[in-house]
Amino acid sequence: MAPKGDQLVGRAVTAGVFDDALSELDGGRSGALALVGEPGIGKTRLLVDLAARADARGHLVLYGSASELERELPFWVFVDALDEYVAGLESRRVEALDDDVLGELALVLPALSRFEAGREAPLQHERYRSHRAVRELLEQLTASGPLVLVLDDLHWADAGSVELLGALLRRPPAAAVLLALAVRPRQAPERLTAALERADRAGTLLHVEVGALTRGEACELLGEAVDGAAATALYDESGGNPFYLEQLARSLAFERRAGVPELSPGDLDVPPAVAAALAEELALLSDGARGVLDGAAVAGDPFEPELAAAAAATSEASALEALDELLRLDLVRETEVPRRFRFRHPLIRRAVYQSTPGGWRLGAHERSAEMLTARGASPVERAHHVERSARQGDAAAAATLREAGDVVAQRAPASAATWFGHALRLLPDAAPADARVELLLLRARALVATGQFAHGHAALLESIELVPADAVALRVRLTTACAGVEHLLGRHEQAHARLATAMDGLRDPASREAAALMIELAMDGFFRMDYELMGEWAERALSTARPLGDRPLTAAAEAVLAFAGATSGATPEAEARRSQAATLVADLNDAELAERLDAAANLAGAELYLDRYEEAGAHAERAIAVGRATGQSEFIPLPYSILGQVELLRGRLAKAAELLDDAVEGARLSGNVQALAGNLGNRSFAALAAGDVRGALATAEECVELTRGLDQSLVCAAGVALAAALLETGDPERAVESLVESSGGDELPLIPGVWRAKWLELLTRCQLALGWRSAAERSSAAAQAAAAALRLRMATSMADRAAAAVELDAGHFDLAARRALAASAAADEVGAPVEAALARTLAGRALAQAGQTERAMAQLEHAAAELHACGALRYRAAAERELRGLGQRIHRRTRPGRIDRTGIEALTQRELEVARLVVDRRTNPEIADALFLSPKTVETHMRNIFRKLDVSSRVEVARTVERSEHAASRRGREAGR
Repeated sequence: MAPKGDQLVGRAVTAGVFDDALSELDGGRSGALALVGEPGIGKTRLLVDLAARADARGHLVLYGSASELERELPFWVFVDALDEYVAGLESRRVEALDDDVLGELALVLPALSRFEAGREAPLQHERYRSHRAVRELLEQLTASGPLVLVLDDLHWADAGSVELLGALLRRPPAAAVLLALAVRPRQAPERLTAALERADRAGTLLHVEVGALTRGEACELLGEAVDGAAATALYDESGGNPFYLEQLARSLAFERRAGVPELSPGDLDVPPAVAAALAEELALLSDGARGVLDGAAVAGDPFEPELAAAAAATSEASALEALDELLRLDLVRETEVPRRFRFRHPLIRRAVYQSTPGGWRLGAHERSAEMLTARGASPVERAHHVERSARQGDAAAAATLREAGDVVAQRAPASAATWFGHALRLLPDAAPADARVELLLLRARALVATGQFAHGHAALLESIELVPADAVALRVRLTTACAGVEHLLGRHEQAHARLATAMDGLRDPASREAAALMIELAMDGFFRMDYELMGEWAERALSTARPLGDRPLTAAAEAVLAFAGATSGATPEAEARRSQAATLVADLNDAELAERLDAAANLAGAELYLDRYEEAGAHAERAIAVGRATGQSEFIPLPYSILGQVELLRGRLAKAAELLDDAVEGARLSGNVQALAGNLGNRSFAALAAGDVRGALATAEECVELTRGLDQSLVCAAGVALAAALLETGDPERAVESLVESSGGDELPLIPGVWRAKWLELLTRCQLALGWRSAAERSSAAAQAAAAALRLRMATSMADRAAAAVELDAGHFDLAARRALAASAAADEVGAPVEAALARTLAGRALAQAGQTERAMAQLEHAAAELHACGALRYRAAAERELRGLGQRIHRRTRPGRIDRTGIEALTQRELEVARLVVDRRTNPEIADALFLSPKTVETHMRNIFRKLDVSSRVEVARTVERSEHAASRRGREAGR
């Protein structure tokens, strides 16, 4: 849409929205808005107006646009917006970012590729690390003022860009950054639409519909150059679409020519009259200018004259001369980057591209690829030209596409899947079967990493068909991968049948391949909640593996047997197997463990169930480290999730939240709904322990929504998470409903035995809150029975806590105190400080009721100190309330801020607590809620923090605290070496 003077026509309301958003930005708050409308409706012109308004306020404006014909270029819209600007930044501003952040950014922005050298290979399941790095870069770019990041034509964005945008919308930059987006709703991919809708519901995105102009606004736009009758006719023809209106108005000035080539309206998605008008405009060009314009349409949007010249098979001098004509006729326009030009509108590029002869277009792409090769361009830069021009059987072209896929597979697997698919199409008929199988496997992995499980499954099935009968090891590998995808699709019976059939088809039932299949069949029993069958297959796997002398395989079999025993509640047997597996895994070097990473992962899972949190954490960390070092992306999610749960149980709440946030992001990116639901449930528990009740409730509600129709075990976990959050928000009745309905009845029979006592304790508290003592007594008794069967200290602790709560409610204060203290001691034994402290708080309440004030105060003080150390601030505040009720004044726990120091050492303990919650992106009301302070008190603390840290924004507070604590952590690691 063309502006009239400095004003937009018919867009006053939208302009007001822009001014409001920029005012919010001036106040230091981040935001996002999306202009949504059909082609030609004026979204780009509105973004230009927004950019002008932001520039007038002194804001930094960076602009990027997705491109229709380059949809496979990873992160292209962000590269277009950020790369040139970042390349021109002073080194000190770039190097102010952490080394890890710079290394991740190097995988996204070519301008920072120098920081990639020497880094270990990234993993598909950890591509959220790149997203986090871009978020930190955007925050860094606000150091001199607010940033407006304009991303146009997002309906054409590559999958990597869509994932990155979704991450920025879920967790916006903690700085004055405005994301301004434009998208066509009918052409937007499902993942982009879902991300925008989710952000709209969450209130982090403003949705702005851009509609057609009215008849009066159209006449105003056309101005006096078009008389009333003509304006009316043009309006009727255009439907009020500004681009169509403008294009039809241009056609009035063209002399109608015979022989003007027609453009297909269907190809352009425009009315026939608009297509005709575009054809007339293009017919005005000289032959030389039209040739260069055709070459530019192939070269890209934006394009460089040199590449357009190569595509057009003309000289650079001729191309520059033609470019002057194209600029004069306003078919292309200059950009802010030297020697880079854009088409006036994407529809013009599409019209030009579609109108070129097919044979010429093949040659143009081939010439473009050759020039890029001569310039030393990467396979990624050449790939989209190669795939459009290469001939079937061109082994060199297939190798280029394979190489491009390898380069981007870890951070943009959707693009990699596309290029692997094109490489498969180009492979010569005589290519070895193993080359085709390898490409199919690579494509399947990339598809699965983006949640395209059905397509990945199909690729694996195709690869299995190609494997020679004597390639037993490869066939088993592909079969287990295929069964794994079937589990992700929820087809557990199909996965079981596939594995069982493969097992029956083995010629040698005592081979390595047989043992590997048996291990997979054991884990298949876990997915199907058939723990008895899981144990049987694990026993067979161990019996088969031992005589083979294959140490990694034997360790994997022993570990899965320990996991089976722990899952079923056979504690003594599981503990014996766990000990054996731990010895075997310890004896493996990293290269051996890399052959069977599931040995460490399943061992960690068994140890988590068996109350061995320290060992579980160590084995999970080793599995992650070896997995990263060897590029085994598919093995990372499970140990990562286990490690998050371990840190939660050990009371390291900040670390647990960080790990579980990463696990949630990884599951979102992979499209693995089962993993996402499980991690969301654990993240809700972590938020609850840290005092973020609203966050816990929102996370649990998302978890429940995701589990509809999934495995019963996940339904149980979601129901438990929601119940825990509901009780804290004061809704015990709904909490009971959630627990009982999701878990099969009053005794929670569907919850695995190892966790049943814990959640029966929760049910007991819910029932007591409702005054249902008889029901609570039954739940407590069920918890005692579950704990007695398990013979695990954590289950015993939870059962004792449930009994203590019932006795306290019944007025049996001495007995309640004894049971609560026993619960605390048991939790201490296994290293669960938050659970121990909660039991001590309960003991303190019981002792106070029994008149033993000094003992009560001692228990409550101990509990408050433990909870403070863990960061469980809400629970700590509850213990302190009990102390105040006993007449004790709560003193400052640690030193005040030091007046002779600067930085965070100048903060008081309370100010540091507030600052750490700012790092977690908590608002002032959320901080007040977590610390049981008034909003006014939080505001006072924030003013003091700003003054002492010499900063002016919350993002600077977060950066200062994070950098200080990162440096302290690094010093600690170095001191421990």
